[in-house]
Amino acid sequence: MNKKTSTPGFATRAIHTGQEPDAETGAVTVPIYATSTYVQQEIGKHKGYEYARVSNPTRTRLEENLASLEGGIASRVFASGMAAINALCTMYKSGDHVVAGNNLYGGVPRLFNQVLAGYGIEFAYVDTSDVRSVERAIRKSTRMVYVETPTNPLMALSDLKAISEVCRRKHVDLVVDNTFMSPYFQQPIALGADMVVHSTTKFLNGHSDGLGGVVVCTRPGQVEQLSFVQKAAGAILSPFECWLVLRGVKTLAVRMEQHDRNGRAVADFLVQHKKVRKVFYPGLPDHPQFELAKQQMTGFGAMISFETGSLNNANKMLRKVRVCSLGESLGGVETLISHPATMTHAAVGERGRKEIGITDGMVRISVGIEDVDDIIADLDQALSAI
Repeated sequence: MNKKTSTPGFATRAIHTGQEPDAETGAVTVPIYATSTYVQQEIGKHKGYEYARVSNPTRTRLEENLASLEGGIASRVFASGMAAINALCTMYKSGDHVVAGNNLYGGVPRLFNQVLAGYGIEFAYVDTSDVRSVERAIRKSTRMVYVETPTNPLMALSDLKAISEVCRRKHVDLVVDNTFMSPYFQQPIALGADMVVHSTTKFLNGHSDGLGGVVVCTRPGQVEQLSFVQKAAGAILSPFECWLVLRGVKTLAVRMEQHDRNGRAVADFLVQHKKVRKVFYPGLPDHPQFELAKQQMTGFGAMISFETGSLNNANKMLRKVRVCSLGESLGGVETLISHPATMTHAAVGERGRKEIGITDGMVRISVGIEDVDDIIADLDQALSAI
């Protein structure tokens, strides 16, 4: 703990906030409260827990922990990242307008366009790396600006401080998906965001063994609405999966440091490889927002995309990986490699992908924490197939 302040550091909070020893037994690890209901002392009197859809002690601990890491007043967890995004959208109603990034994880515009638009919420998509484009897109009916930074998979950054200033002037909520960076490398609330969302499935959990999502709040009204949605809609995170995230978060700081070291090394390797045509990584000096990355983030992370030139080239390469695992998702301790055009962004459609610059030859890699020489050797031998 810093002697000049009473606030513990990030790694200390990750390990201890919400993770205090169990009061009854002294267990160091938060117990999994696998119960659907709770005994009440008498009618109208209980110890704070009534029914597990409404609340659960393991879930409470996780929500305390994640709120602390993101600097919010509280958080609410849900059954998946998409369930969390859907829950936060219940704060808006028919006729409300949302400005969203034009390069988001493909499941988000699918939810917006094919589900929520049917309930009368309107969506506009802009390049959120251009603050002026965001401001121009805001209408009188705009209630939310939804930003993913860095974007998936093009790794474009949005200036959160500048966008938050626009949103404050316009009385619009700024919501930031911070999944790629985790709260260890990026703090959107400190930069002016009103809410932060994560797929806890990814870096927060870190072990590719559980789905989940979280919304971190800055105002009591947000907390009340999301608590009501947990109770009314029921897409809550199970006690076991809450426990998995609590376990994963304890090593978040050390994992992110290793992810970052490996990510930088792999990006440098890919830049120099003759079979790679372009590398998208905010830690590279030729990234168009390299200076913003240094200001806004404390690390560059593990997410990299690169261009192989064609679908055939990407397919040849991806068939040969051995240390890297070909599959959807990201943020695990193992290196995961994917093909955005047929995986994460298939739902966007060919035209949509072309408009934002996702090609059939693009490959995305979530660099794990294995020995980096083994990751690089695997990529080298796989790229030799092109």
